[in-house]
Amino acid sequence: MPRNVKIVLGILVVAVVIGLIRFRSLHRRIQRLAEVRSEEQARHEVLAPPISTPTDVTVKAKIFWAAGPDSVAPVEIQLPLSADPVERSRQLLQALTVSPPTPGQRTIPADATLLGFYILPDGTAIADFSDALSSEMPSGILSEGIAVNSIARTLAANVPSLRRLKILIHGQEVDTLAGNVDLTGFFDLNIPAPTAASSSH
Repeated sequence: MPRNVKIVLGILVVAVVIGLIRFRSLHRRIQRLAEVRSEEQARHEVLAPPISTPTDVTVKAKIFWAAGPDSVAPVEIQLPLSADPVERSRQLLQALTVSPPTPGQRTIPADATLLGFYILPDGTAIADFSDALSSEMPSGILSEGIAVNSIARTLAANVPSLRRLKILIHGQEVDTLAGNVDLTGFFDLNIPAPTAASSSH
C-alpha cells in the first residue's frame, strides 16, 4: 500500500476516534442536562402541581421565552387553558416557568413559583411570585428586563382582558426585581383602542 494512502487512512482513523470520543462526551452532557431538567420539572410538580380546571381547552398559546441576551420571542405551544382569566393566567405563567424549550431560553429562575394571581375590576393583573424570582435572578438590567418582558408579553398575548400588570414578591411591593428593573409601578399589557366618542373630544 502506498505511503500516502497509509497516511490518509491513519488520519481518517484518528479523526473517527476523536469524533467518537467527542460524541460520547456530548451524549453525556445531553443526558446530564436532561436529568437536571427532569429534576427541575419534578421539583416544580411538587411545589406547584399542574393547574387544571373544568373549562380547560387545548389551544395554541404564545409563550415568550428568551431569544438572545436582550430580547424575547413567542413560541407557540399546545396548552390546556381555562376559560377563567385568573386560572388561564396562572397556567400560562406556570408554563413559562416550568417548560422552556431549552435552558438558554429560560427567563425566570427555575425555583420561582407563582404564589397568587388576582385581577382587579379595571383589568389590572397582580402576580405574586416567591422570593426566588428576585433572589435567584441574575442581577443586571438585561436579565431582569427579559424576565418582566416575558411575563407581561405572555399574559398580554393570551389573556386579552388584562390591561396592566403589577408584580409582587412574596405578597410585598419591592423597589426592584434584583437591583435594576423598577417594580413600584405597573407594566402595560393590552391598551384598549380609543372609541369614536372619546377620540372626538
